This record gives sequence, C-alpha cells and structure tokens, in this order.
Amino acid sequence: MKALRFLPLVLLLAIVSCSPVRVATDYDREVNFDLYQTYAFYKPGIDKAAISDLDKRRILRAIDAELAAKGMNKSETPNLLVSIFTKEKERVNVYQNNFGWGGGWGFGWNPWWWGGANWGTSVSQRTEGSLFIDLIDAKTNQLVWQGIGTANLITSGNIDKKEQRIKEIVQEILMKFPPGAMEK
Repeated sequence: MKALRFLPLVLLLAIVSCSPVRVATDYDREVNFDLYQTYAFYKPGIDKAAISDLDKRRILRAIDAELAAKGMNKSETPNLLVSIFTKEKERVNVYQNNFGWGGGWGFGWNPWWWGGANWGTSVSQRTEGSLFIDLIDAKTNQLVWQGIGTANLITSGNIDKKEQRIKEIVQEILMKFPPGAMEK
C-alpha cells in the first residue's frame, strides 16, 4: 500500500522525462483534402534535406506508415507529393545556482542567515531538430499543407531509440493531417 502512495510521483516523472514534440501546421483553406487519396515522395525536395540517407529512409518509412493508416495509397500517378526538409540546432542551457553561506548585513558572517551551499554553475547541451513535412498538389505543384515538428533528437548510438523518436515525431505531425482530423 505504501508503494501506491508514490505512484503519482513516478507517473509525473515519467511524463516529464519524455520530451514532447511541438507541432505546428499550416494549410490552404481553399483545398478539399478529401480529394487526395494517393501520394508519392518528391525526390528533388527530399534530396535537399541535410540529413543522412539512413535518417531520410527512416523518416520516409514512418511517413509511409502514417499515410497508409489514414487510407492513402502510394502511387506512380499521385495526386499529392510529399517532401521533407530538416533544421537542427544545438541548445545550451546554463543554470546558475548562486546560493552562498552567510553574509548577512553586508559585512562578515551572520549565523542567522543561511543561504545554503554554493552549488555553482551547471551546463546542459542537447540537439533540437525540426522536421518539415510538405504536401504538394501534384497537378498544380502548389504547397497545400505543411507540418512542422520540433523535438529533442536522439544523438547517441542507440539506433532503436533514434528510430522510435523519428516515428514519434512523424506521427505527431501527421496526426494533424488532413486539417480537422483531430476534431473527427
């Protein structure tokens, strides 16, 4: 029974430790997205993405799975083209913990004033990436929908975690396609 008392704390820590994917989308309100049933990847756009070919394939496989789950089919004569590009940046956070011992009234040591130990400065560094998924009308060659997902990336050598993170990012982005899908 005592262990159940700590369950909410454990769940909170699990939720906080998973870094979320921040998603933004934009689309053409004049377009009827119900007309799009087939897609293909837009090779010229994908070739320009500044990531490894391995990561490109991981992203494309994740997009394939998500679009298939939405009932769309890959086709040689698509009505929708899918392109991607990426941005990456290093984020450095500096935490200054300026607690000190004593000090008091502006001079000397004061036994009634305790500010804790001086823990100093800590620095954390992480890689944050943005994945842009562009959906282009194949007939007009016009961008009709864009989804952007920004999240911390897995940069360690753990391929399984990296692949799972890519799937998660793609899933979160395409969850908002077609427009209004979240309300249905």
